[in-house]
Amino acid sequence: MIYLDNSATTKPHPDVLHSFQQVSTSFYANPSSIHPLGGEAEQLLLTAKKQAAKILRVLPEEIIFTASGTEGNNLAIKGVALEHQKRGKHIITTIIEHPSVYNTCLALEKLGFEITYIPVNQDGIVSPEMIEQAIRDDTILISVMHVNNEIGSIQPVQEIGERLRKYPKVIFHVDDVQGFGKVPLNIKESHIDLYTISAHKIHGLKGNGILYKQSRVSLFPLFHGGEQGEGFRAGTENVAGAVSMTKAMRLIKEKEKEKNRYLFQLHQLLRQELEKIEGVFINTPKNAAPHIMNFSLPGLKPEVLIHALASEEIYISTKSACSSKQSDYSRIVAACGKDDENATSALRVSLSYEQTKEEIDTFIHTMKRIITKLRGIMG
Repeated sequence: MIYLDNSATTKPHPDVLHSFQQVSTSFYANPSSIHPLGGEAEQLLLTAKKQAAKILRVLPEEIIFTASGTEGNNLAIKGVALEHQKRGKHIITTIIEHPSVYNTCLALEKLGFEITYIPVNQDGIVSPEMIEQAIRDDTILISVMHVNNEIGSIQPVQEIGERLRKYPKVIFHVDDVQGFGKVPLNIKESHIDLYTISAHKIHGLKGNGILYKQSRVSLFPLFHGGEQGEGFRAGTENVAGAVSMTKAMRLIKEKEKEKNRYLFQLHQLLRQELEKIEGVFINTPKNAAPHIMNFSLPGLKPEVLIHALASEEIYISTKSACSSKQSDYSRIVAACGKDDENATSALRVSLSYEQTKEEIDTFIHTMKRIITKLRGIMG
């Protein structure tokens, strides 16, 4: 089997699974309970916060464990919108955000908020200058992803953060679900106020995420109940999930340090081989994240190629797994100025640090054979 859909989800690391099972078996008490077993669970949770904070270079009290990247993005955006709406109802984002940001903004429009969607250039990159020009007196939030989940374009987050230093009342949110562990980003140096990551994109478990919330930022909670999650996320904490996520974070940062250059080389090899195939159009820019490659095959239905590859145990995808069962049309590819034919035939290959050159070679060879066969059937 060759798995090339790592941006949708990754295979959990054995050490992550072991830590989850160990904590679930031995430290299952509620960390809010006052008895000794609860105290042990609470200490484990605090340790996990400290470890996550150390990796992100922030304070432990700025870590909020969530159930997903989607929840983190919703808490960040809706939390700011509802908390600060008396000051203003204007939010700035980009046209290429993940559905958990884009659709959240669409939902807020129904509540009377005004959203400015900044366009991107042909490489899928937003202009920091355009973002700054869009700021108004009633702007309360700017949300920009670090790495695009479909085409892998890297946004100039640090430059945007530098520009926002002139606007201290504007809160800056970054969705780094696809970038963490692959494209380095310093939260403090980029002046980020809210920052989202997800465990299952880094060989952790589904159902776990983190929202970093800078100490000065006030949010309106999505959940009301107990005082868990620093008062911003009520509900009994998932201690095993928190511990296993910090394990995944540590492991992926080690891989990033050891094998990032190798991943870039694989990415380059993949691009070179795809460019040799007649009729293939590369949608991923050259200076992209090292794990995502998006390309179009006009005239061929993506789902037909995906199923043909799957029959040979090679797995790729179309776009975001959160919207891949919808229409084949890619909002992201279209936003980069590509025509409808390209936007409806886009495919995504997403790599992990465990990928091999042999797997890339096999994928290319198999895809060439399938494309030739499909084109023969079509005429």
